[in-house]
Amino acid sequence: MNTNSQLQFDNLCKSIADQLKLALISFDTEMQIVDSTSLASNLVRLESAIDQTIARGTDVSIWKNWNELISSALQTRQKAEFGTVRYNYHNQQKLLNITCIPILNLTSGDIIGGTIALYDITEKLDIEQELAHAERLIAIGKVAGKVAHELNNPLDGILRYVNLSARTIENGHPDKAANYLLHCREGLQRMAKIITELLEFSRSTHLAFETSAVDKLLEDALRTLEFPLRNIDVQIFHEHTDPVPHQKSDSLFQVFCNLIKNASDAMQGQGRLSITIRQTENEWQIDFLDSGSGLDPNTIDDIFKPFYTTKPKGQGTGLGLAICRDMLAKLDSSITAQNAPGGGGLFTVHLPLHTLNSTRSL
Repeated sequence: MNTNSQLQFDNLCKSIADQLKLALISFDTEMQIVDSTSLASNLVRLESAIDQTIARGTDVSIWKNWNELISSALQTRQKAEFGTVRYNYHNQQKLLNITCIPILNLTSGDIIGGTIALYDITEKLDIEQELAHAERLIAIGKVAGKVAHELNNPLDGILRYVNLSARTIENGHPDKAANYLLHCREGLQRMAKIITELLEFSRSTHLAFETSAVDKLLEDALRTLEFPLRNIDVQIFHEHTDPVPHQKSDSLFQVFCNLIKNASDAMQGQGRLSITIRQTENEWQIDFLDSGSGLDPNTIDDIFKPFYTTKPKGQGTGLGLAICRDMLAKLDSSITAQNAPGGGGLFTVHLPLHTLNSTRSL
């Protein structure tokens, strides 16, 4: 292809990229930018080097060294996706899907540089958040009938004890009224706990449309529950050869938080929690193994039913595992429970390969 034809082809590619609202930045093996489309300057602050350009607007505590990330992506000789990245530009936060595409010499096959593709998904925020919220409501809605029944029971008791209290006061027995009011308080506390747990599952600390690496979501969940885990020895093991995959972050983060909290409760705040990220032929598995007393074999099939709980009265609603199961089902994934051979309870989250985002953790 002669110089004039190459120039026409390059201009055509840029025009197509602009029509697709896709920003492209090409760079050489030294990370120096050699070309970019017009949209790129609207999304990021263009520096002389591509790693500096991306690092300028991202959080270093999350993404560390972009030079290493991009170099690692080039070495794979395949397209590598970084997923959704928060980028601050002109005092505004944008949400960009960032993909790195190696450029090879057609004759020698050597890497001669790469192209960073940027796609602005900021405008999708409201729609995606509404959809995610709707999904969580659907999961909660599946147990709504049982929730109403569970709330109705203490409510009936409260009304009965209030009437009894009023009657005993009229009859000059205030001591009995005080006892009845204590029962009322227990019922109200039970109702408040159920409502609180439902509210916890209706919100997330992650953006609705984000996909994040499974191990990063796990670390976020452990940080969130740092206080109840303060006397627990937490160990994370990796049994895989491929990079850890990405998954929809708001749902999986909540599932991880619930399983970690349950493990802490099972060990009464002291013991050992072993978490293993494992890769099999058909799926990824995340095991949560605690050093507690284990699960009752006679009721192990009931623990995912709404309002079934093995915790002492007043300490658990039995909603957590039921909602976790439904949230995973929305991701075409599942959860299982069993007693570990060496003792303790073992919960496993199963993420089939077809459900996972192709984004890689580099």
